Amino acid sequence: MKLGFIGIGLMGQPMTQRLLQAGFEVRVWNRSPDKLAAVKAAGAIEAASIAELVEQVDLVLLCLANTAVVEEVVFGAGGVAGHGRAGQLLVDFSSSDPEATRAFAARLQAACGMGWVDSPVSGGVAGAEAGTLAIMCGGEAADIERIRPVLAPLSLRVTHMGPVGAGQVTKVCNQMIVGCNLMVLAEMMALAKACGVAADRIPEALAGGFADSKPMQLTGPLMAAESDPDPKWHVRTLLKDLDMAVAQSQRAGSATPMSGLAAQLMRQHGGQGYLERDPATLIRLYKP
Repeated sequence: MKLGFIGIGLMGQPMTQRLLQAGFEVRVWNRSPDKLAAVKAAGAIEAASIAELVEQVDLVLLCLANTAVVEEVVFGAGGVAGHGRAGQLLVDFSSSDPEATRAFAARLQAACGMGWVDSPVSGGVAGAEAGTLAIMCGGEAADIERIRPVLAPLSLRVTHMGPVGAGQVTKVCNQMIVGCNLMVLAEMMALAKACGVAADRIPEALAGGFADSKPMQLTGPLMAAESDPDPKWHVRTLLKDLDMAVAQSQRAGSATPMSGLAAQLMRQHGGQGYLERDPATLIRLYKP
């Protein structure tokens, strides 16, 4: 299968590199062409436009910032919908609104006969680099079986969660846990430091216990050091996902008070200039 990858950012770059290493032919397009240098050096072919990319591939892969950007790339002027064809599939690795995803899939099918699989990922940049992402898919079973060879170099696990949109609902659930976990980590680290505990040793002390988690081991030490690292992920991304959780809960009539509070605290932190910073900075919410 010939692949086209749109969105060569923090996640898209290592994912593209792993696909190239697995022997796939990959064409790439990005709104900021300067970000393509590394994947071009690894063998990716730069497309001059979305139209050129779509016309030459079997699968169009997206890894974009949010729902609005997905809509623009797919349905905007010169977008995927204007050049796709029956038999092609669009695979969206982005974390997007579930209801919008369902609507987009129907629009794309009506526009050009192209199928849609929502395949949001969890595992961060480290997981993308190592090929150990958890991928949660929504779509037709046959379509997901078709793309499994493409997902294999990227993932430790691929799970079919249901029809189109189900992958995005699952990712919302994932981010509810991650977002709330990070808020508690920040609160806990601030308390430990205020009490004179060796906060930098908390991840070691709690490793393997019920309180342990990947955020504890990856972000905990950064919080303990009150670090502001070069971001591997962003506060704005977590806020976007928590807001989607609250919106989805309203549609479903299911209460999400913890996620709603986490979203408001994340929004407060972002409003202090941290939207583009790493979530390790969340400890600063609790510092005088």
